[in-house]
Amino acid sequence: MLSKIPKSRVKKPKTDLLHAEPASEIKEFRDEDVSQLLDVTIAAINITQNLIPIDLAKGILATVANILMIAQLVIKNKSAFLALVNKCKTIREILERVTKDTTNDNLPGYLAHALSELNSSVNDINNKVISRKDQGLLKRFFSATIDRDQIASWEMNIDRVLVLFNTEAIAGIAMKVERLARGLDGNTTSANVLKYHSIEPPSRPSMFYGRDDLVAELTALIVNGEHIALIGPGGMGKSSLAKAILHEPLIIEKFPDRRFFVTYDGLDPSTITFETFMAHFARALGIEITGPDPLCPISTFLHSASALVVLDNAETFEEASALSALEKIPPAIAKIADIRGVILILMSRSRRNATDVLWRMMDIPPLDLSSAERLFFQTYPRARCSDSEEEIKDLLRELDFHPLSINLLAHTAWQNDWSPAILLKRWNNRPSAVLNPGKGKLQSLSDTMQLSLDSPSIQGLGEDGRRTLAIIAFLPQGLNDNLASNLLPSLQQVDTICDVLRMQSLVYRQDNFIKVLAPIRHYVQDSLPLPDSTRLQEIRTFYYRTVQQCSKEQDGHANIIISDHFNIERVVAFDLACIPEETYRACSEFLECLMWHLPRPTTLTPAIFNVIENSFTYELKAYCLWDLGYLYNTLSQLTDAMKIFKAAGALFLATGNHKMVAECVTSCADRYRCQGRFIQSQQLLEGFQRSESWEYLSEPTKDRVWYFLDRARMCTFTASADELFVKSSDSKGHLCGLESKIWHWRAKFCYGGDIVHVKERLENLLLQCTCTQICFARRDAHLRLAVVAFCEDRLSEAMGILQKIVEMAEGERSHRVLWYTVLKAVVASKQGDHALARELVYKAPGSLQLFELHSAFVFLHRSYFSACIELTAGAYDRAESHFTATIEGCDVQGHLDFKAYSKRGLGEIAFVRGDFALAARYFTETRSLCTEMGVPERHLYSCDPFAVLPDKFIAWTLFIEVMRRTREMSEAERMELQMSTEIAMTQED
Repeated sequence: MLSKIPKSRVKKPKTDLLHAEPASEIKEFRDEDVSQLLDVTIAAINITQNLIPIDLAKGILATVANILMIAQLVIKNKSAFLALVNKCKTIREILERVTKDTTNDNLPGYLAHALSELNSSVNDINNKVISRKDQGLLKRFFSATIDRDQIASWEMNIDRVLVLFNTEAIAGIAMKVERLARGLDGNTTSANVLKYHSIEPPSRPSMFYGRDDLVAELTALIVNGEHIALIGPGGMGKSSLAKAILHEPLIIEKFPDRRFFVTYDGLDPSTITFETFMAHFARALGIEITGPDPLCPISTFLHSASALVVLDNAETFEEASALSALEKIPPAIAKIADIRGVILILMSRSRRNATDVLWRMMDIPPLDLSSAERLFFQTYPRARCSDSEEEIKDLLRELDFHPLSINLLAHTAWQNDWSPAILLKRWNNRPSAVLNPGKGKLQSLSDTMQLSLDSPSIQGLGEDGRRTLAIIAFLPQGLNDNLASNLLPSLQQVDTICDVLRMQSLVYRQDNFIKVLAPIRHYVQDSLPLPDSTRLQEIRTFYYRTVQQCSKEQDGHANIIISDHFNIERVVAFDLACIPEETYRACSEFLECLMWHLPRPTTLTPAIFNVIENSFTYELKAYCLWDLGYLYNTLSQLTDAMKIFKAAGALFLATGNHKMVAECVTSCADRYRCQGRFIQSQQLLEGFQRSESWEYLSEPTKDRVWYFLDRARMCTFTASADELFVKSSDSKGHLCGLESKIWHWRAKFCYGGDIVHVKERLENLLLQCTCTQICFARRDAHLRLAVVAFCEDRLSEAMGILQKIVEMAEGERSHRVLWYTVLKAVVASKQGDHALARELVYKAPGSLQLFELHSAFVFLHRSYFSACIELTAGAYDRAESHFTATIEGCDVQGHLDFKAYSKRGLGEIAFVRGDFALAARYFTETRSLCTEMGVPERHLYSCDPFAVLPDKFIAWTLFIEVMRRTREMSEAERMELQMSTEIAMTQED
């Protein structure tokens, strides 16, 4: 009968439902053609109904035939029904095929489920058709557009069921083949029964930031057939990452309706079995299984088509306590992974993944700053435009950009309607409360962390596991992996313990350290006891012994200081709060080590100041402050250094240690001098000479005070050169006496003394600098000779002397190499070799550049002389930029001398450009700075000849000459000049 339908008018219906033509693309037929097709289809359905043996299938076909008969009787526009007719033909063909050799008695579960779903679908359509017929509305509405939409929805419903039916049929055929194979093997075990229902993958997370590159990378790996293991601590976003991947276009294209998400969340590793594992797996696939071998139907189902399977919370079964589970689950995963077309994504806190699977293991990183901000401000937008925005960003950094912690922080602030200021206050008071607003691992950091601590692997470590975790959290850098056995000798299994902690993602390795993320540290510090006294004493003993044995030499002890400096600082700060009397010495020694090997600001500053001293600890604390002051001096943070020296001096005075009081006073005075504050330096030392401490000082100590006083007086030109450094030159202290003599002849030169005589005396003094203990004096004598050569234009000689100083300083790992290299650049610039000058001043060795970052004084020195070099080369824009940067640095650091030099430099540039008003303003500011420093204007550079600008820049000289003449005018002359100026300006107007 089917052959009677013209082939040119009717397309052969397709049994591949995934490629069925949409209704919108069906060719319009004439009504008589459709009526003929309906006749043929109804007849074919009736014939098939009589042949198939399954009652449920017979009922489906009867219902389908009834739908078509009603449509044939009442439909007006029959072509609108053509697509549904084709669907009914497809139903007949499928039922005829899949029920072959099947009876009601041996109907497989998979087929019964599919028939039931199809029966429900066609009955629903049939009821709606009958309802419209009974209401007499069918003729009127079936030709309307709305009924086309209704028909299309029926078609889609049938398509949905038939796709399910088709999948079940494929699975059923595969099961029959497997049963046949079992029969050939003589295995009479009954086959499992498979029931299936379609499962949709979980939605893509709505708040998902900062993982685009990672998602793209993982998607490419999956499409290329690689199994992925995503490892990370709780709250890192592993599940969200996997859910996002499931909805990537490439993944949907490769696994259109076979993307499964299997979660083992909430299960107890101590109770999980192989059967539990397989039951969760099967349920996520949409199948129900019974029988002795649960892997068989799962394997059969996955064999039918490509599939992507996500195993979430895998640490649950990886840590299973039951021996049978540990023996059976990994091989089962391996067998599933070996199925062609099946790809696994495994998310776990543990690294104990199935060993027989070739995993591409990926550690999930924290978010970046930008993504962390988006996540936080999306939930808590009121913080974005507040004054606390930068503090919020610092808080996100403090959380190590841990996604769950950021989310909890934002939700807690939002739910409680906190202002940003209140949020910051609550965080500073008690971080753990802010990160634990609710219950459950997604609402509480504590619950998330506790899941890891409760794992059998961690429990198996006993108390040593938690103790080690507490130690790692206590140390800000974590535990140095290379020193673990030295730091914790009583924990013989410390390496094994760290391996287990890392396997559970509670810790991670970075740069030879075992570390914890900041949120885990907060949890551990709030929830677990502090490191026990035995382990803390072991750590203290090792670190303090290292500090005590450390020297200026770059050796093994220095290397430990450099590698573990934050940890040592933490132990010292902890001990200062608990046992200050026993800690002051170690603190002083550690500060010296930092000054020698790693100069940086330290959190020990408040720790030292906050110790409540008593009369027995005054001197101990004073020496601690003394070393702290010199650390800040090394960093060129001179204002802070002076505050610290003054505090130390007060404690030394209370103990009657007048010598150290003098040291603190001279240190403060010399810091003033380094800032160009010569008047303040001079006043401080002169006042000290009138204090009660002066009478208790020895003559050498008094000579040292005079030495520093004359260094300040030399720059103010308030005494003659013959008077300067005379008292200290006769000092019984050889070093002070030698240095004073060098400075005396330096003063002679600065004050305009005979250059030949100065050079001769300096060369004689250099011959006396033979002892290694007076290397500073030798270096200073060389520098003075270099200055003399520079001023006499013996530039090659000056360059050679400076090179000697550089070579002398190279072994000291200090800023001096950079300092004197910059002076070489100044000489090269004066020689006209601007390219060499730039190379010397800009291309400092990496280690020295690092030091420059710590030393503001070195930065000012380098920045100012860079400006001078560019000014000499005629690159005025670049020179202006360097002068401006120097002034900004001086404002921060409180330096007056470099600021005055730079203001004068900007004035010269303005003068060259013809902006005389701007030049006058800069020169006026320079004069004001000279007054504040106590330096006569004409002697601005007298004590620092390298800083002098080239002779061609004469505007400053002209300016101070005009100012001098103005001061010398009589009042009548000044009035006459003013009137002349006003008349001239009026005429111009």
